[in-house]
Amino acid sequence: GDYLVTIEEKSKATFLRAYMNWRCMSAGSSRVCVRMVGHKMEESYSETLKEQMSVVEMPLSDPPLCISCCPVNGDLLVGCKNKLVMFCLKYLVINQNLTVLDFERSLILHIDNLIPAEVAFCARHIAVTTELDVLILKLELVQRSADRTEQSAQGVSAPEKAHFHSSGVEDESLSTHTLQLELDEFIVCQKPVELLGEESKLCEIPITLESTELPTEDTKRFQVQYLLFRRFAPDQSPFGFCEETKLHSLQLLPVYQTGSSATVCEETENKRKLLSLFCFFSLPHVGYLYSIGKLVELISTYQYSEKSEQAVLTPQFLHVITSQNLQCFTVRCSAAAARDEDPYIDTTVKACPPVTLDVCTLRMQLFIGPRAICHFKNHIILLTKADTEDITERRKPARRMLSRKADSIKSRTNSESEPGWNLYLINTVSTIQLYREMVDYSRTYENVKTESCIHLLSEAHLLVRAAIMDPHFLKSDEKEDLLRAFRESCAFLGDCYSRFDTKDYHLALPYYRMSGLSMTEVLKRLVSEGDEIQTYERGFIFYLTHSLNEDANEELSKESGNKVLQIFYLADPVQLPHILCSPCMRNVCPLTAVKYLQKVEKMMPSVVLTLTKAFLALKMGDLTMYEHEMDSYKEVNYA
Repeated sequence: GDYLVTIEEKSKATFLRAYMNWRCMSAGSSRVCVRMVGHKMEESYSETLKEQMSVVEMPLSDPPLCISCCPVNGDLLVGCKNKLVMFCLKYLVINQNLTVLDFERSLILHIDNLIPAEVAFCARHIAVTTELDVLILKLELVQRSADRTEQSAQGVSAPEKAHFHSSGVEDESLSTHTLQLELDEFIVCQKPVELLGEESKLCEIPITLESTELPTEDTKRFQVQYLLFRRFAPDQSPFGFCEETKLHSLQLLPVYQTGSSATVCEETENKRKLLSLFCFFSLPHVGYLYSIGKLVELISTYQYSEKSEQAVLTPQFLHVITSQNLQCFTVRCSAAAARDEDPYIDTTVKACPPVTLDVCTLRMQLFIGPRAICHFKNHIILLTKADTEDITERRKPARRMLSRKADSIKSRTNSESEPGWNLYLINTVSTIQLYREMVDYSRTYENVKTESCIHLLSEAHLLVRAAIMDPHFLKSDEKEDLLRAFRESCAFLGDCYSRFDTKDYHLALPYYRMSGLSMTEVLKRLVSEGDEIQTYERGFIFYLTHSLNEDANEELSKESGNKVLQIFYLADPVQLPHILCSPCMRNVCPLTAVKYLQKVEKMMPSVVLTLTKAFLALKMGDLTMYEHEMDSYKEVNYA
């Protein structure tokens, strides 16, 4: 909706306001219009709204504590004590040349004994946190039957309760809990708990829905679906409880359908199709990333090197600020979203690094006093404030180098030089540049053939995949470079799974197929020239076996075919007769093939080998050899 919404305080009163046409003010226009939310605008003065900023007052019965805007449709969620208020974004058509934004209060979620610290809102999914609790909900549309349409329409505004009761132990535990609270010498901490999916109903947090829209035929009716509930316990130490153990940085991150499967980039952003949804929240020393979709599950856990102040999640990275650092971690959003989008992932056709792959720390930059962080496209916006103690500590080493005469000078504080706020706009490293750095760094592990090389190349692959899944990918200047990098990363991963002795050797096949390389090109990458004897790992043999049996369109040259015979003779001689029957081996030298088969026959006599040699004899036109092999076949078959 391109609006700015704020919580403002004046004379100990708190207000909720939305600013429309704020670009007019930044462009130099001083005209401002103040109006109430939902107020009908007269056409006589609405024409001036084009050229002036509008301040929309949004009155509430309780002071607003936190807010969140839905990135999909622009709706607004406001957190108040014991309730959440939802405002729908409206596009009011004043006339043919003017459309004005406004809000309509549509729904109130009453939640007893809840003081929200943060809320997040995205595509009818709601996440709310207190100091140590996290609750994630989904507002589901209730389907009306044709014969109950009128009855349902009349019941829209009636509160709809979703209560969940346990056994009779609840009253007993509640009285015990109340008794303990009356004892000042005790600190009561509830037990940590994690409830996912259907189990989250057991959290015993009743929610009442109250519709505030005027009932019409188009009025939507909702019911609550519980998705996740998690309660943490405060950190304990021998010296007592840590009062700073509080949740922060609650965020819902949407991932949209990519341009490869839907023409989302050619449509307006409001029509983008939501593919996957992720929820992130953090404690001071650890962060949690959940997938909120068909299955609610914990994807990654982030351990910070020091206490975190705030974090912001993007489809490619997790940026975290501490007291002195800006840290960057990799994320698994693209790996999870790829599986939601493509059913052929994790087959012999396509592959993707696992969601459970350990995360990495990419970069760490020093800053003095980071206080707040946010993200926009390729930028990180960082707000810092240097404390007086920080300035003093930085100046101490310099003072030791001053002369005695300088030490006697009294220090004077200049008001203009006092530490203050600083705003940094940080450009993130481009995807292609960071991809290149990861690939180059992975080569340090290439010769030792460790999992670290696969891990780094998997990170690089996921980085490029996340960029391709961006809704603006089709309009990106780096489109061709990203597609080239994607195919290249698939080829690198195929090389690793072909060369390394790993339990996931079968992934060589789908990664090579995704790279677009032909069998001839793969042979050139992995097989040394000349008669040098190599050892071939299971991944390479697995790739060749499937490709020769399934890819009938590619005919190998005589040289490549002979090389394939040598490879299978050394690595898996039993497969030689089957390999020779592949259409891809049409150009192989029959004499060379017979020599390899004769060598294999000495080691393991077989009817199949005898018939294969008879077939090759016919191909060479050697009837004497053919009759000899057929006689041998009859003798072996008779025996």
